[in-house]
Amino acid sequence: MDKEHFLKQLDRQLIASCQPVDNGPMDTPETITRMALACREGGAAAVRIQGVINVAEVARVLDVPVVGIVKRDLLDSDVRITPWLEDVYALAEAGAKIIAYDATQRKRPVATLELVEAIHRSGCIAMADCATLEDGILAAEMGVELIGTTLSGYTEGLIPKGPDFQLIRALAERGYKVVAEGRFNQPELASRAISEGACCVTVGSAITRVEHICQWFCDAIDEASLFSDSSIKEQ
Repeated sequence: MDKEHFLKQLDRQLIASCQPVDNGPMDTPETITRMALACREGGAAAVRIQGVINVAEVARVLDVPVVGIVKRDLLDSDVRITPWLEDVYALAEAGAKIIAYDATQRKRPVATLELVEAIHRSGCIAMADCATLEDGILAAEMGVELIGTTLSGYTEGLIPKGPDFQLIRALAERGYKVVAEGRFNQPELASRAISEGACCVTVGSAITRVEHICQWFCDAIDEASLFSDSSIKEQ
């Protein structure tokens, strides 16, 4: 695989994360494949897909790189994204060109360096899903090609409402290829990420999680209704 070619394909582009709500009505390989094809038609330069079977189905029909991950709920670790070496090899075999993994410094079943080495042995590009600047620096020192802000705000405490532009800038200033990811639910936010130095932007829920999108509108309507009711009572 020509890694430089694939990386150039992502420059100032969109990665669409086609991950429906777990066990929801759209969580089937056929639906995910159709989502990925629709995202490609809309201009996405790559797609992020969860699960070996889904990756295989999408890679079979799509002509853009697939970012593959496996999510697992482990009993002894909070790490969820591609935690095992077996996951790396299975994703590569399924056709993923880029493999993302949890790059945080939390307790984990396999060391991050082992995962990165396995990804590269498989001929794939590595993407580090980071929470902090330290995560990104350590990943870059291991030779990881793509540094993502995927886990910023998700490893402790209250999840922020907006993206972590400060982390994007800090990583980009070091010359890393930064994948801006996490809470990019409006086009203006994606545009700003590029302006802040990101190589590309991953968008998920705002494109492929219909349940979440509907809930956003329902919540807004409920909030407006409450405000309207209180105004009427004050009169």
